[in-house]
Amino acid sequence: MAMKVAIVSSEVAPFAKTGGLADVTGTLSHVLRSMGCRVMVFLPYYREVWQRGMEAEKLDVDVAVPMDRRTITVGIYRCTTPAGVPVYLLKRDEYYDRTYLYATPEGDYFDNLERFTLFSRAVVESLLALKEIPDVIHCNDWQTGLIPAYTRSIYAAHFQDTATVFTIHNIAYQGLFPATLFDITGLPHQMYNMEGIEFWGKINLLKAGIVCSDVVTTVSERYSKEIQTPEYGYGLEGVLKKRKDRLFGVLNGVDYSQWNPRTDRYIKAHYSEKDLSGKALCKEDLLREYSLDVDPSIPLIGIISRFAEQKGFDILSEAMEELVKLRLAVVVLGTGEKRYQTLFRELARRYPGKLSVKITFDEALAHKLEAGCDFLLMPSRYEPCGLNQIYSLRYGTIPIVRATGGLDDTIRDYSRKDGNGFKFSEYSPGALVEKVKEAIGLYSNKKRWQALQKRAMREDFSWHRSATKYLSIYRLAVNTKRGEISSTELHKD
Repeated sequence: MAMKVAIVSSEVAPFAKTGGLADVTGTLSHVLRSMGCRVMVFLPYYREVWQRGMEAEKLDVDVAVPMDRRTITVGIYRCTTPAGVPVYLLKRDEYYDRTYLYATPEGDYFDNLERFTLFSRAVVESLLALKEIPDVIHCNDWQTGLIPAYTRSIYAAHFQDTATVFTIHNIAYQGLFPATLFDITGLPHQMYNMEGIEFWGKINLLKAGIVCSDVVTTVSERYSKEIQTPEYGYGLEGVLKKRKDRLFGVLNGVDYSQWNPRTDRYIKAHYSEKDLSGKALCKEDLLREYSLDVDPSIPLIGIISRFAEQKGFDILSEAMEELVKLRLAVVVLGTGEKRYQTLFRELARRYPGKLSVKITFDEALAHKLEAGCDFLLMPSRYEPCGLNQIYSLRYGTIPIVRATGGLDDTIRDYSRKDGNGFKFSEYSPGALVEKVKEAIGLYSNKKRWQALQKRAMREDFSWHRSATKYLSIYRLAVNTKRGEISSTELHKD
């Protein structure tokens, strides 16, 4: 019998998106369906959904969700993705009909605990109302962390054979709220303790997902180890160590139907491993886009990133003064912290023939950078998975990365026979600059450079491999939930 899987996320492409979480949940649902699973997806009915032109049918059934001495009615809408996956959108306008998903530029919405408590409990109520009891509920990040807590407590009798899998996409974002608001969750008071969802006197929704789910996953093998250390665990390393027999790293996959230089609709010319000539045209097009009047033969480094310390912008800022002295040019795309936006605008003004910056989020331009650059620079302090370095491999744009999280799992240094990029370990401006020097040194050797490009383009990080591992984890989680396998056996796979 086909496994029934409910994927629950606060964002899912193409309905609503702020980052990689949406791409992961959207693509995973399609691939699981193609592998024979009965998949359904749940997310809030945000304003962005209808702004993107997504049409959904109102179902006859609503759900009444108890929340802090009142009952809130939530409407259920249904639509289907092009791949045939049913998507259930949960509608309550005063909570979800807003310009942004989680926060305004001034900060988080004040009622995020209410918003995502309502969403999480409405998902559980909707499953009951629709008479859909899945084998697995796959929850993602803190916004869904209460679901494993609900299925283990208030709704335990209804979901006694349903396993919960909880994926941490970035442990730095935990969903912390004052303890005085605990009653909003509707959970039994005995769950607010050190072994439950309490965290230094606050409610922690990410912790709820970690301690209450049957299996915990994160988005790369290296990151699953890193978050068990004080440096990367953000205070939850002890909790994760206790659950290490139920903690797995599953590297995110890539949708090559969207990220492929053979077919990419956004780039100037198509090309492949067998014929790289189109890449030069893409580079010339990108230089025009960024108004950089430089010799197309010099190495071009691209940065596609959120401007934040997590992404290495503190060491990158210090390194830029040295980098612009080298025979190269740099193009930057992204948005983020104002201090870094201001700094990079100033650097671009001071070095107009070396550095050009666009402070924006632009999907088409991101594709142009992947195709037109020679290198992609990702000097992250930490990186749970990272997708841009994987995209760049397929485009023959060689990654220069720091060895952390998913960057370490996906990139092998060029010094190895099977190398596909450049990798440094020490988190410092000096280490970054030295690795860039190595990279542009190899670039000058056209034979070695083209061999590296072709090796990179042959890498395969398609979703089928990742989805196969998720499916294995689902089966093990279900067997564990039903007492058919021990936790020791669970971690042998």
